[in-house]
Amino acid sequence: MSLPQQLRDESDFDQLPHNIAVSATIADIEEKKGFIDYFRFVIEVRTKGGSKYLIYRRYREFFNLHQILESKYSPENPEKPGPNTCVLPTLPGKVFMGNKREIAESRIPDLNTYMKRLLGLPTWFLVDEALRMFFYQTDQDSQHEPRALRRLRPPTRKVKTIKPKMDLFSSPRAEAMFDFRGNGKAELNLKRGEVIFLLQRVNADWLEGTVNNQTGIFPQSFVKIIKPLPDSDTEGEGECPTYSCLRCFLLTPSGV
Repeated sequence: MSLPQQLRDESDFDQLPHNIAVSATIADIEEKKGFIDYFRFVIEVRTKGGSKYLIYRRYREFFNLHQILESKYSPENPEKPGPNTCVLPTLPGKVFMGNKREIAESRIPDLNTYMKRLLGLPTWFLVDEALRMFFYQTDQDSQHEPRALRRLRPPTRKVKTIKPKMDLFSSPRAEAMFDFRGNGKAELNLKRGEVIFLLQRVNADWLEGTVNNQTGIFPQSFVKIIKPLPDSDTEGEGECPTYSCLRCFLLTPSGV
């Protein structure tokens, strides 16, 4: 029995290989200049095994993938899909005129929805070779240096400016794998090779740390973790609760 048919019959997500993509989100757009200038989408992919990486795809690669999947799986009658068929999500159409950057930016929400629905189709569909190759990280993808990744940034907040006291040898820390230029005072500027001492995890993609007497946030994808944060790395976790006390007095008139 073929793997797609086996997955269809048993409907078991656990049978999927660990390197199968299960979610994808556009982190940014990137302009490529040359004989023809164009924009491509920087996509963060998460796999069933829990790994996370970046890939770089043009709109026309989305379009080519959709045509391949449509020819293989689209039912003749969408209201009555047959075996080995499924109704594909709608891909945003081509735009032939306009500012390229504005067109790319405007496509991001629709492409995010497209990828979410595509990867939400039955498990047997996820092992399709064309789909797997689209979300596979090529050597060119892995060697590319990521940039700002604007759409993965958490809301910035006021951060500490005092250098924390820490044991340098036992403290959680990470090494910068790429240069990173922060967007404002809340974000750190990193240089490749610098060691950042970790303070806490802001969310799944961003960390807070200190380097060169500066404290701020930075994307985890730009660093290699040397010593991870403890499990209770959220702010205030594991600490005793604090209370505010209000002392009240009853005043009565003299002689009463």
